[in-house]
Amino acid sequence: MKQLLAESLRSAVASGLLILRFVVPLYILADILLYFDLLRYLGVLFTPFTSLLDLPSEAAVALAGGVLINIYAAIAFAAPLELTPYQWTVLAVFLGVCHSLVVESAIMAKLGISSLYSVLLRTIGACLSVCPVLLMPSSWFGAESRGGVAAAVQPDHFGEMLLGSLGQALLLAVEIIALISAIIVAMDLLKSSRFLQRHLQRVNTSFSIIVGQLLGITYGAGILIREAGRGNLSRENIFFIGTFLMICHSLIEDVLLFVLFGANYWIIIGVRLTAALLISIVLLHLFRRSSLNRIVRP
Repeated sequence: MKQLLAESLRSAVASGLLILRFVVPLYILADILLYFDLLRYLGVLFTPFTSLLDLPSEAAVALAGGVLINIYAAIAFAAPLELTPYQWTVLAVFLGVCHSLVVESAIMAKLGISSLYSVLLRTIGACLSVCPVLLMPSSWFGAESRGGVAAAVQPDHFGEMLLGSLGQALLLAVEIIALISAIIVAMDLLKSSRFLQRHLQRVNTSFSIIVGQLLGITYGAGILIREAGRGNLSRENIFFIGTFLMICHSLIEDVLLFVLFGANYWIIIGVRLTAALLISIVLLHLFRRSSLNRIVRP
């Protein structure tokens, strides 16, 4: 147990250093863009898209960062915007489905699932998943749940802004590191449990989905890649599990990062689980009719 905790803490420290190098510079960059009113101009290109999501145009950079890079980039760009709980929930649902497209599509490709299918599924799935949130009453998100970017006190000069931004960025990084460290320790304990180790020897559809939901698509897909290589999973199993996990995975780490800013945890979980189930069942039906058979390599 001591050795496991020591390894978990080493992983947490390594993750913490990565978060510091990643979140702090991007947060400060977002503040600089806000200070010089450049986010508004960058957001013009994405205004139709952010409008559909009921987000301010300044959130376009956060969307792009999340989709192309990862969740940390999205949060670093979105944090200075002072979004409302409703807006954070919308962002969490959309980016929870559609993030890190380059890296995670490559992971699914190793499982035999077409990269084009991964990108289209997660983009369309994110749009469909967020629709119920946009229709929910404001009272579900607390007071002042809908609106644009909150008005912030304008600093007197650039140096003051930069100093304040550095302080806020470090505070955000500390909060994220504390959360991630706790999750890493908990997940390592879970992965080392007798129950999980016993079931890792025999992977089935339900267990693979649960692992992906709790531990993320990288770990869940890693197990599936191993089992697919051993010939223990059919193409239909791979298609269904892969489709489900691309819509709904990492329901602890990713979701709690947005909850730090006021996003509604239960709405995010409920919407993504429901969307994953419905979309997966419909697409599995098409797969069985050979309409999507070529998506998974034999």
